[in-house]
Amino acid sequence: MRQPDAKRIRLTVILLSIAILGMGGLVWASVPLYQMFCRVTGFGGTTQVAEQEASEILDRVVKVRFNADVAAGLPWSFTPVQRELSLRVGETGMAYYKAVNHSSDTIVGTATYNVTPAKVGPYFSKIECFCFTEQELAPGEEAELPVTFFIDPEIVDDDHLDEIKTITLSYMFFKKNQVVSSLPPDNKDETPATVVAHLDAPHGTH
Repeated sequence: MRQPDAKRIRLTVILLSIAILGMGGLVWASVPLYQMFCRVTGFGGTTQVAEQEASEILDRVVKVRFNADVAAGLPWSFTPVQRELSLRVGETGMAYYKAVNHSSDTIVGTATYNVTPAKVGPYFSKIECFCFTEQELAPGEEAELPVTFFIDPEIVDDDHLDEIKTITLSYMFFKKNQVVSSLPPDNKDETPATVVAHLDAPHGTH
C-alpha cells in the first residue's frame, strides 16, 4: 500500500506545480490576454479597429468624453488633453492624451480601454491608437498620445441605441506585465475629479 500512496503524492505534487506555473504564466500575460479577449468578443464596451475612415457622414451628432486612469504601482500621470469632442456619426475625430513618467527609471506601459455605455462598443471604431502598442517613457519623459476614431454609421440601424447622445472613452495604463486588477469604470459618464484637474494641460509634443 505504501508504494501507491507515494505515487499519488508525487503525482499530486507534479500537478500542483504545473498549476502554479500555469497561473504564473497567466499573470505575466494578463493584460495582453485581456485585450485580446475583449477585442474578439466586444466584452465590457471594448472598441473596434478600423483600417479606414467611414464611407459616409450622417447628421446625427454624438458627444465623446475622455477619461484616463493609472493602475497602482505605475508612477505616471496620464490625462486627456481635451475634455470632450462633438462629432457627427461617421466623422473622423482625433484626441490626445498626455503621459508623464515621474520615476527615475525607464518604464514600459500598456493601456486597456473601453467605452460606456458598453453596448456602444461594436460601433466605436479606432483607426489609430497609442493603445495598440506598448509605450516606453524614460525618466521624466512626457509623451503626447493620439487616438483617431469614428462612430460607425451602422449605429443608426440599432434601435436600442437611438437615445445615445454621449459616449465616454476610457483608458487605464498598467506597467508592462502587471496584473489587471481593475479597469476604467463601466457606468460613469463623468470624468473623475482627479483627471479634470489636469484637463487644461498645454498641448505639448512628444
